[in-house]
Amino acid sequence: MRKDIHPPYAPVVFRDKAAGFAFLTRSTATSQKTVEWEDGNTYPVIDVEVSSASHPFYTGTARVMDTAGRVERFERRFGKR
Repeated sequence: MRKDIHPPYAPVVFRDKAAGFAFLTRSTATSQKTVEWEDGNTYPVIDVEVSSASHPFYTGTARVMDTAGRVERFERRFGKR
């Protein structure tokens, strides 16, 4: 690999404030804000709006679309060809 072309890859905390959920991972993203993690070390923190703890697909609160009604409406509108 070529030297000095990749951004620094370091531990970062991603925090979902809406769900009160945070996880530590490695990333090239960085932030000026920091947080003290469970292990006692201080890491940069990035606040996100949606994570696996708050996304409807992962929490099981996703609405199921009426696909049968949509198909029937499409067939009425455009006919079976």
